[in-house]
Amino acid sequence: MKIVKVIGKKRNHKVFMYAISTCAWCKRTKQLLKDNNVEFEYVDVDLCSDEDQEKIEREITKRGGRLSYPTLIVDDKTLITGYHPEKMTEAIGL
Repeated sequence: MKIVKVIGKKRNHKVFMYAISTCAWCKRTKQLLKDNNVEFEYVDVDLCSDEDQEKIEREITKRGGRLSYPTLIVDDKTLITGYHPEKMTEAIGL
């Protein structure tokens, strides 16, 4: 599984995102994080192997999420599914 790290000056929260490479909402989420200089990591799920996709699905559902993208995990505890800028900025403290 290829995890991409985007460097940013704001590192006070661990931000991880599951995305789809062609998803407009996923692109908007990445841009929102970049525009706010937030450091984050992401995986484009559709570019992963079938085995890795199954692992990702299990990871999301065990956290109580649904299989919809983008899925953002902040500090290994807050899960945000879908494009919700207000929830994202609140969870990250922007």
